[in-house]
Amino acid sequence: MVTADVGLRGTKSIPLKKIVDDAVEKHDCIDIVKKVLVYERERSIVPKDDATAESSDDVVPKNMSWNPERDVNMNDLLPKQRPYCPPEQMDAEDPSFILYTSGSTGQPKGLVHTTAGYALYAAHTIQTTFDLQPNDIFACVADCGWITGHTYVVYGPLLSGRTTFVFESTPLYPDAGRYWDMIQRHKISLFYTAPTAVRSLIRFGDDIPKKYDLSSLRILGTVGEPINP
Repeated sequence: MVTADVGLRGTKSIPLKKIVDDAVEKHDCIDIVKKVLVYERERSIVPKDDATAESSDDVVPKNMSWNPERDVNMNDLLPKQRPYCPPEQMDAEDPSFILYTSGSTGQPKGLVHTTAGYALYAAHTIQTTFDLQPNDIFACVADCGWITGHTYVVYGPLLSGRTTFVFESTPLYPDAGRYWDMIQRHKISLFYTAPTAVRSLIRFGDDIPKKYDLSSLRILGTVGEPINP
């Protein structure tokens, strides 16, 4: 299991490690999860020069439940790894991932995406629908946990060897200019969002986006539902 100490959404801190601890300790999961890799988004650990810490393996995060037999500190583990990962050869129909629907309409349902079909679709659609070019900076601001986030934050751009911009938080934090600020600073050329986000920004008027240089934008995309004028 891979997780982080916390996630941040605006000013709200989400206790990811605690959520994982509760899940892996459930009866059905105890024998499934062998290790929990924890990345500390907020580096708040015992200092490495602490006299009681003989090695980085002895350094454990503060303010977090920690099982030394199961939990692994990724901040100390990652720098020790080689900078590349040989790909594993897969069959076309091998499962790539299972994405679960919301349980709001009943029992959650897991949808299996296979390796070749999904990868080909993700690469083909981002290259054709978005006219993805070698020098583009592509930004899909969907949640990575949503299928749009999977496909156009991660798989599509990286399978195409292009640059993908990862966005954290909300379009209103620290203010309603968040999207436009990052477009200006990072010269984003393809921007992909949802009508819900657009509607949340409309009420602030045109003055805010007019403060920023949006000339790098070449293509805009929207998804999820019809968009009004």
